[in-house]
Amino acid sequence: MSNTINKEHKEKKLVALSSVIAAIVLTAMKLIVGVLTGSLGILSEALHSALDLVAAIMTYFAVKFADKPADAEHQYGHGKIENLSALGETLLLFMTCIWIMYEGIHRLVIHRTHIDITVWSFAIMIISIIIDLTRSRALMRTAKKYNSQALEADALHFSTDILSSAVVIIGLICAYFNYHFADSIAAMIVALIVFHVSYKLGKRSIDALIDRSPKELQINIKDLAKKIPGVTHVHNIRLRTSGSVTFVDLNIHVDSSLSIEKAHEISHIVENEIKNKFIKCEVHIHAEPESDTES
Repeated sequence: MSNTINKEHKEKKLVALSSVIAAIVLTAMKLIVGVLTGSLGILSEALHSALDLVAAIMTYFAVKFADKPADAEHQYGHGKIENLSALGETLLLFMTCIWIMYEGIHRLVIHRTHIDITVWSFAIMIISIIIDLTRSRALMRTAKKYNSQALEADALHFSTDILSSAVVIIGLICAYFNYHFADSIAAMIVALIVFHVSYKLGKRSIDALIDRSPKELQINIKDLAKKIPGVTHVHNIRLRTSGSVTFVDLNIHVDSSLSIEKAHEISHIVENEIKNKFIKCEVHIHAEPESDTES
């Protein structure tokens, strides 16, 4: 069991570290080309990648510490570190959106900025899309494998970069034909995309931090438990997520004529079925006699 946990921890750290390296490379390349060409679209992408770098670093440390086992002071483990990391990434992305929108409107209303379109302008964005696509797939694959919200958030960052880079390329093409305003518009579209993704990510993070119960998962667990032979009633299902782990508490009713040993056996079956069906669940079951069912 410990070997499995160590393998998971190493794999998550490795994919998170590779994302940090990718973000460093992308930020440096975009910043250099953006400054040389004066493209707000590329500069906004550079800032976006810079915050992605901060987010990737946060993800790396979140993954590193969130997998620490539970102790006397943290009896539900350290998984909330992942949720805090995701919320921090959201705040950074909101700040990016505000700056990009302000600068884009300023360039459109106050003055027109000339952009030097070169082959490097397009090359850097195409390279960016290739790297982002590779990293987002690797991150999402590992995130789904281990149910890691931190890695999923990081994958979402890189996936957003793919869309925003494509928008910037369109803006550069328009600027090449002297429609320079298109670059500022492209940058603001990037900001809207980032804002939309940030909102979804922030909402999920806050839901996890305030222990909001996933209703769909609650219904699925109830339906699964009711199908177990010997279970006559299921109620008081309580769920909370902490990082990649979901903690499940529920009450089941069994026939009052059953022995304690048999009721305990049924509880174990329900627990194992839930753990097999849903990734990384910690399950606690309280068994009651059917005669106690409230009508």
